[in-house]
Amino acid sequence: MQREVGIGSPLQLGSTVTANGINFAIYSHHATKITLAIFGDIHDSEPVETYALDPIINRTGDVWHIAIIGLSPGALYGYYIDGDHEPQLGYRYDANLLLLDPYARALTGEFEWDLFSKQRRPKSIVYTDTFDWQGDRPLNYPLRDTVIYETHLKGISHTSGKPYAGTYLGMIEMIPYLKELGVTSVELLPVMEFDDMEYAKNGTKEHPLRNYWGYSTMAFFTPKARYAEDNHRGNQVIEFKTMVRELHKAGLEVILDVVYNHTNEGNECGPVISFKGIDNSIYYLLYEDKRYYWNYSGTGNTLHCYAEVVKNLIIDSLRYWVAEMHVDGFRFDLATILSRDSHGNIIQNSPLLQSIMEDPILKKTKMIAEPWDAAGGYQVGEFPGIYFAEWNDRYRDEVRRYWRNDYDTAAAFATRVAGSDDLYSNSGKKPYHSINYVTAHDGFTLRDLVSYSHKNNFANGQNNIDGSDNNLSWNSGVEGDTNDQAILQFRKQRMKNFLVTLMLSHGTPMLLGGDEFGRTQKGNNNTYCQDNELSWYDWSLVEIEREDLFRFTKELIAFRRRHRVFGRKEFFKGYVPAGGTKADIIWFGCDGHSYKWHEADNALGVCFSGEKEATGSDDDGKDMMILFNPTEEIKTFYFPLINNHMHWRLKIDTALESPRDIFPLGKYENLVDPYSYSVQPHSVAVLVCVRG
Repeated sequence: MQREVGIGSPLQLGSTVTANGINFAIYSHHATKITLAIFGDIHDSEPVETYALDPIINRTGDVWHIAIIGLSPGALYGYYIDGDHEPQLGYRYDANLLLLDPYARALTGEFEWDLFSKQRRPKSIVYTDTFDWQGDRPLNYPLRDTVIYETHLKGISHTSGKPYAGTYLGMIEMIPYLKELGVTSVELLPVMEFDDMEYAKNGTKEHPLRNYWGYSTMAFFTPKARYAEDNHRGNQVIEFKTMVRELHKAGLEVILDVVYNHTNEGNECGPVISFKGIDNSIYYLLYEDKRYYWNYSGTGNTLHCYAEVVKNLIIDSLRYWVAEMHVDGFRFDLATILSRDSHGNIIQNSPLLQSIMEDPILKKTKMIAEPWDAAGGYQVGEFPGIYFAEWNDRYRDEVRRYWRNDYDTAAAFATRVAGSDDLYSNSGKKPYHSINYVTAHDGFTLRDLVSYSHKNNFANGQNNIDGSDNNLSWNSGVEGDTNDQAILQFRKQRMKNFLVTLMLSHGTPMLLGGDEFGRTQKGNNNTYCQDNELSWYDWSLVEIEREDLFRFTKELIAFRRRHRVFGRKEFFKGYVPAGGTKADIIWFGCDGHSYKWHEADNALGVCFSGEKEATGSDDDGKDMMILFNPTEEIKTFYFPLINNHMHWRLKIDTALESPRDIFPLGKYENLVDPYSYSVQPHSVAVLVCVRG
């Protein structure tokens, strides 16, 4: 069957529904022939319709286009593209391979792909919908008011026992839990389409390996089909939008972890799925011998983000997820690659980053950079762009060292708790641009951080050589699982120390999903290929910890959000601000006097002024005192003499058993001694000033 065709328009790439059919447009500079293929079924290896694009009529500049009259939304399609096959020159054309449309809005996902075969390749779907957003818009909370919860979309609900477990709709079922916990924003590991079976050849029948994390994007406009309850003919788009709408109704933001630094096509041995077969030498950074790919991503290839067509692709993708899918923000994986030029050099004035910052549609969207890459590029505190917040791995490492009681770590720890002004103040950024985290998907969970001194990645099939060896962890006396109740209680106390530090530090806190109830990965710090119980949330632990660790975390988040003193707009000055009565911050030792930095003893106290002159708020808040003791001795802290009308009450003490470890909002405990407080070994106490 051949339909009536028109010249088509080059103005909008992808497949676009028109009044009388579908317009198709695709970029390729070096192609000599392009054929549009229409398929009748997801399993078809041969198209039912083909349309050869005339390079004279159906090409405007480097955009090939055609209109198919009478074709309806839901049609399955792809491209066969021909040209020179000279890998040494960067050309990898193969007219026998069906290629995905880079601008496709949805891909077929109802069967297992084989990206190296001709028969089992995914197809693009002509997609449009009239989704009822019911007035929804992105929430766009200020960063200083944000508490991020990083989670895997499937993993959080897969074992929940709920009807839509492991899907977009399953995330909706988790809303009551997330609301009870008190976070403001959900940061989802990659949900753009990727190949689950990418690592299948590395596993065994007994221990299959699948791409779990999803850091191997196939198409930058497509929500993953397998995360949908019904993914027939693009219904995954509807379910994704439904998830976003319902999360927004509950006051929860949606931030996407996005991977614009590489694709799933890998190196010269990888499959040809889309970009390689469309215009390999344009889309990727290649060596002088263009058979080979620069591998700044550590996964085989690197997108050529300096190229205009790639820059436009990324901007168009970001705009789509904001304007059409209503997401609130993005966390950019290996973001340093986005600032590399055509020769791989890191440049300060990246055209892509400049375009993101200046784009009117993206203006209020959260932009969070992972400011490094796999080739040694490292930009923490120096990532270009005043609007970009940054994952602060210095915070992670120096907080871990301090609570391990490493020698002479108090000064570095204090700098991180105070907002990392050494990293961000010179570039004009604010404390909230520091995304503070102790754990993340890549690395130990919080429970494993206090249970393992060494990684245990043997399940990944790489003889435990994968994953970082620099975990800065301590097993609390016994490696791994134990039935020793004293060790288990000690580990829980240490987890609470990290949680208090994270939530009461200045900057934007990010909590790894499951840390609030002690999720474990059995010491595996690199579960990228573990789509199984090792990675999925064990909800039985929530019930076990509901009145202890979970309650503690919930109350702690509520405490942070209640008090503006923990969400400063500006960095501390260390002196009395104009109109105030006390210094905005005071660091002190056990004697109540100014802390003597670089001493061996890491016991450290700090007072944060809650006066409006110090916090930049409209009203005065409460002063806070935090007493940190990572040592093996009891430390009695004498309170600094700030003024004569300070009365301190106990709010948190991680050495006390629940529920006295943290008191509910508005509740405190009187002190035995109004002038001092003794902090147990490896614990932290928080005191609140009640003026009188």
